[in-house]
Amino acid sequence: MADTENNKIASWHLHRRLYNWVLHWADTSYGMLALIILAVTEPICVPIPADVLVIGMCLGKPKRSLRYGLTCSVFSVLGGTIAFALGLAIGGENVVAMFENISLGPINLGEKVHLALDLYTKYDFWAIAISALTPVPYMLFSWLGGMAEVSILKFIGISIIFRTIRFGSEALLFYYLGERAKKFIEKYFNLASVIVIILLALIVLAMKTLSHHFTGQ
Repeated sequence: MADTENNKIASWHLHRRLYNWVLHWADTSYGMLALIILAVTEPICVPIPADVLVIGMCLGKPKRSLRYGLTCSVFSVLGGTIAFALGLAIGGENVVAMFENISLGPINLGEKVHLALDLYTKYDFWAIAISALTPVPYMLFSWLGGMAEVSILKFIGISIIFRTIRFGSEALLFYYLGERAKKFIEKYFNLASVIVIILLALIVLAMKTLSHHFTGQ
């Protein structure tokens, strides 16, 4: 099916061809291996979100959705940790120069590096959380974590929570809704992600307010 679709796509639309090639693995016996490889490499260098394969596999076998979502979460954090370590090893200036030569469709990541670093400096928890949960490139924040002097344990801990929320929620939707979940995710998932971030921010703010109230600090 993917080959047929690729034949209808102009040869210069490489990103769309790569998307179809990734998706076709969901229909093969190597789907789980492909999911692990994509989950690990996406935060390092692959411009196709792992959600593509998670959704494809969950759509084919909804009752295995939780297994797919958890597997993707674990290996995605592993990939992010590898990118974090590579960023430290290569050095900040070299990482910035590398991203200046990378574009994802109309988006040039070089333009986003300094914005990401600024967000890291001011809101390191939320910078990691938002990149792990929403379409904001997790790859960019993984590579820049070391440069921003974020604790690697903090990066891993926050990534585990929010990557699991992201892929786990997709898996749960397919587990309970089956094919109907695909339309829901395509239409509402990004909005739902933003709502989750807002709710978490409100919870943290409420906890800080209560803490100050009871401690008098």
